[in-house]
Amino acid sequence: MTDPAAVADVRSPLSDGEWHRLHPLTPVLRGGLFLVVVLGIVITNLRDRIIGWLFPAVADLERYEADPVDYVVSNNLILLALVAVLAVLLLLLGGFWLSWRFHTLRITGDDVEVRSGILFRTHRRAPLDRVQGVNLTRPMVARLLGAAKLEVVGAGLDSNVKLEYLSTTNAEALRADILRLASGRQLARASDAAGSVPRGRAAVATVSAALTGLIDGAEQPVAEPASVVHIPPGRLIGSRLLSGSTLWLLVVVAAIIVGSVVGTPWVLFTLVPAALGFAAYWFRTITRALRYSIAPTPSGVRITFGLFTTITETLPPGRVHAFEIRQPLLWRGCGWWSIRVNRLSGRSANDAQSQQFADVLPVGTRDDVERVLRLFLPGISAAQWQELVVHGLLGPHDESDPYVTTPRRAWWLRPLSWRRNGVLLTPDAILLRRGLIWRSLVILPLARLQSVALSQGPIGRSQKAATLTGHTVAGQVPGAVGALDRDDAVAVWQQAATAVIAAAASDRSHRWDAAPPADPTPTTIATIDEEEGRA
Repeated sequence: MTDPAAVADVRSPLSDGEWHRLHPLTPVLRGGLFLVVVLGIVITNLRDRIIGWLFPAVADLERYEADPVDYVVSNNLILLALVAVLAVLLLLLGGFWLSWRFHTLRITGDDVEVRSGILFRTHRRAPLDRVQGVNLTRPMVARLLGAAKLEVVGAGLDSNVKLEYLSTTNAEALRADILRLASGRQLARASDAAGSVPRGRAAVATVSAALTGLIDGAEQPVAEPASVVHIPPGRLIGSRLLSGSTLWLLVVVAAIIVGSVVGTPWVLFTLVPAALGFAAYWFRTITRALRYSIAPTPSGVRITFGLFTTITETLPPGRVHAFEIRQPLLWRGCGWWSIRVNRLSGRSANDAQSQQFADVLPVGTRDDVERVLRLFLPGISAAQWQELVVHGLLGPHDESDPYVTTPRRAWWLRPLSWRRNGVLLTPDAILLRRGLIWRSLVILPLARLQSVALSQGPIGRSQKAATLTGHTVAGQVPGAVGALDRDDAVAVWQQAATAVIAAAASDRSHRWDAAPPADPTPTTIATIDEEEGRA
């Protein structure tokens, strides 16, 4: 067994190795949708009577002749109806109590475990050494009740363990415990203190009182670390209105107008649902990105976003497998960029929440891009950043471009972007540069790459061109660039094979340190501004 004294200083009462119950309101919060549906059915069936109660002067009493309430009153069944309603309420409360009673969690030195179910029991376990991150979600109703839910992100599909619900204070403490234990620092310290004692599952005999200490009252203020990026609401709204969805809306409107002119005028009525659909999409994407913040913490990068439902995720170092810096055409005049990542989220790549978690910077300036990248890649030097910006984001500019690009003979395979299309192998990553209208720079850290592949189709063989692909975990960031010179691509592929092995052997980012990263202050480089001005 792990020495309890060695790890007691890193444990809260909820992570003492014993089984604990969740927040007593968990069944109500989890079954909230069911209750809303039942309430909607009741209101729908009794809407006329409710109107009559509220506005008796306009009530049409003849409508209530077949009403079930009238039937109960006229047959003197009021007492029986009240007993039936009370019985249903008692059954619901009993079911909620049993659901809460059988829903427990345990945090040991090795795993996060959750047991649930009354008739059909479920036992889920997430090994701490496989934790990819911890997400804290506070839906609007749960926030009013001072509750939140934790989601421990595992390393496989559908491997996440959800702890829903906890008080906000306990959720914050439990998240910190999980991340500290997953870092390996505390386990290593306990192993050193125990000497030759075999490492086992930690179980500190500390039992919390008063319903396991999960009822802490209303939500308390949570200390948020200072964000290194601030997105003005005007910039956020403008970025969504200048996104690709706006172009699609213009295309749809043009098609509807043309259809009404050459066809029937009734086509114009489809403008209303189309506009409502796009407005709902814009509203949803804007509210999700409001209250955005990103900051370094001892346990990783902490990202918070959401207006109504607030989501706070903590990405430990070494858990991001790919980065993509993007700039749509309509953003170029404003100098805006966005960053998305590939990470293990425990969800399918097509899942809506997986796409939402991929955006670590919804919209920002070039300085914001540098601040965010330095949180995840703190080892980037000033010279490397200059190369990243001048040749990666804004390039190419001249013959000194270090990227392997599309040869002139194969320009027709990338007619607009063949000069920009390219790949560069650095000591730490593979950089993939694509797009002229929609600029994109993909960063694949060598220590996170699974494999590097070369492929050729019949057209590529005829032009002596090839496609280079860096394989990472599934996500929103594509890891391929095509139409490269075949010989140059083979050289990059051979060098990358050796560099990936060396980087993986020396990588220690999966075990992070207690000290938070340094403040990522952007580097002021005059040559970058000059190159951007020429671009």
